[in-house]
Amino acid sequence: MKTLVVYCHPNPQSFSAALYSKTVETLNASGHELRCFDLYAENFSPVLTLEERVAYLPNPGVIEARVQPHVDALKWAEHLVFVFPIWFYGPPAMLKGWLDRVWLPGVAFLPPPQKGKPAVPGLRHIQRLTVITHGGAPWWWLKVVGDPAKKLFMRGLRALMAKNCKTTWLQLHNMNNVTRADCDAFVSKVTTTLKAM
Repeated sequence: MKTLVVYCHPNPQSFSAALYSKTVETLNASGHELRCFDLYAENFSPVLTLEERVAYLPNPGVIEARVQPHVDALKWAEHLVFVFPIWFYGPPAMLKGWLDRVWLPGVAFLPPPQKGKPAVPGLRHIQRLTVITHGGAPWWWLKVVGDPAKKLFMRGLRALMAKNCKTTWLQLHNMNNVTRADCDAFVSKVTTTLKAM
């Protein structure tokens, strides 16, 4: 399967980095054709500039030309994998900026055809969406606040993909209080889940 892995964390010694490494290793061993982006390592610019915002709908090609390798990979992928931490109920700013600058009109969606209608999906070729993440909050608290990160990926982004797109959300909670055994168990869960794909 053509699999695009998007990783976002500034620290190469982090738990996120370990998850990213294990993800790439496992998918490679399972025969996936991989393309990978380490957003911090490549110093991806997440800022949508004034020029880009003005051009966004009349001429999104202005932005697309600046992020072409990312757009090409998104158009190529059948399976999209995200690896990132949850900070303040959402993905890191760099990953949010990646969505702003890469998931463009004419690439990820077309604007709604009329008032009251949703955007027209543009990523129908993506058959599977996987998110591997971790954060400090307990699971029950995320339910209280509406689990915004999960909703963004599993509902908002998922709506732009194939109608039968399969989704997997893997999250380790309570990161401020987990043990090494908890982390090892989560890595094992990630590995087992990815091997089955």
